[in-house]
Amino acid sequence: MRVLFVCIGNACRSPMGEAIARKDAGDVIEASSAGLYPMGMIPEMTQTTLERNGYSADGLRSKGLREIAAEDVDQVVNLSGYERAQALEKFVHVENWEVSDPYGADEATYQRILEEIRGRVKELAQRLRAEQRAVS
Repeated sequence: MRVLFVCIGNACRSPMGEAIARKDAGDVIEASSAGLYPMGMIPEMTQTTLERNGYSADGLRSKGLREIAAEDVDQVVNLSGYERAQALEKFVHVENWEVSDPYGADEATYQRILEEIRGRVKELAQRLRAEQRAVS
């Protein structure tokens, strides 16, 4: 399943979701990420937190939704905090995850957010695996 993780700046939460899903759920999720208002860079704290937890930040870059075609996405995971974000209307399946934005916070906050996203990615992957088994 092609899953697009979306947050506001595509700098913290959505790149974390992308990196975690690539490593922990690559068998059922083809992950990408984008932002409503992309910052154009991935902060050092995001990269450091990912790497400290065994996730690669390689290939992550901050980009906007304009770069993403709706037909290339099966599921959007909306981490932006805006449940009815107009920019997401072009996507058919949108799932909202309430996750705080760690931007500008300390290491402990980034770590807590990473762990929260990792748990949610794990749940999503388990759900997708169960759906696959039900179909086959």
